[in-house]
Amino acid sequence: MKKLGFCLALCALVSLKINAQTSINTSEIGGITTAAPFLLIVPDARAGAMGDMGVATSADAWSLFHNAAKTAFMDRQIKTGLTYSPWLRNLTDDIFIGAGSYINRFSENAAWGAEFRYFSLGQIDLTDGSGNSIGTINPNELVFTGSYALKLSETFSMGVGLKYIRSNLSFNNTAGNTIEPANSFAVDISGYYQSFEENYGNFNGRYRIGFNITNLGPKVSYGGNREDFIPTNLKFGGGFDFILDDYNIISTNVEFTKLLVPSVGADQDQGWIQGVFSSFGDAQDGFSGELGEVTYALGAEYLYNNAFALRTGYFHESENNGNRQYFTIGAGFKTNALNIDLSYLINSSDVNNPLENSLRFSLSFDLGEIYDNY
Repeated sequence: MKKLGFCLALCALVSLKINAQTSINTSEIGGITTAAPFLLIVPDARAGAMGDMGVATSADAWSLFHNAAKTAFMDRQIKTGLTYSPWLRNLTDDIFIGAGSYINRFSENAAWGAEFRYFSLGQIDLTDGSGNSIGTINPNELVFTGSYALKLSETFSMGVGLKYIRSNLSFNNTAGNTIEPANSFAVDISGYYQSFEENYGNFNGRYRIGFNITNLGPKVSYGGNREDFIPTNLKFGGGFDFILDDYNIISTNVEFTKLLVPSVGADQDQGWIQGVFSSFGDAQDGFSGELGEVTYALGAEYLYNNAFALRTGYFHESENNGNRQYFTIGAGFKTNALNIDLSYLINSSDVNNPLENSLRFSLSFDLGEIYDNY
């Protein structure tokens, strides 16, 4: 039976490993954490197989998480899906993140969507110092997102998402509990550019550029006088599709990410809007410190006959800012309507990764009218 001390340690470990970017310059000062860091966990296996990227990849059922603006370029009217990822599988078997999504491109130029993500920290049995049971808790966090995307031209779209966030880490049945559930709202703003298909000699090609500013919202409190930033995040990336013939396409992608919250040593009492802007210039090491807060990912996807895909990727984070570094591999299988995606993570850092030795799985469906975007 888990003791309360172990429970707290596990919760702290989960919070830190969800997004190592929330630890800034930990080797010098000690890290800072954001509230609800689960908001940055990549839910789907397709992105998970390409270094956890997706801001500028082609549109799929999980575009609301990566870049809602992509949904205006979907090749089918409706995309819907379910996904499941175990978490900290090396330590326990009841922590996971699950997600469901529905997207409808209801016209040539516009789409709306909804997504739900749920992060369970498992069932925890509490005991007092004498080993007597004092109850059971199931800490959890969730987010519900609604989005709208609109094409502003034949090649560019923008999207906006509104989300409700709830982080419930409270011990409601324990004496002296001072932790309360945190509730908040946030906004995502995104853009996506997809070129027309052009000839480059021996092959055709098209390129894609995307950005997404996620979790723009006020600070939250778990009780008391302290308020914490939620993980406002900036993603920017691009990709190029090598269209070799009617059956073979190779996509290459790159993505950069930066957490838009104040660095360690900066004013943690400032407002959330001020914190977003100050995060671009408050690193103690100046410009080099700001660059150290940027992660990057490289990814590639080979698609055969629009039915079978092989994927790989690499994710890198500075040693002074979390030191997450890992390779990813995966595959996808597609029929006319059904998509099955799998991914696996290979850690290359001394820092343990919560997805080590875990197979991630996503299931999605393409329904309705077929759109020709090219």
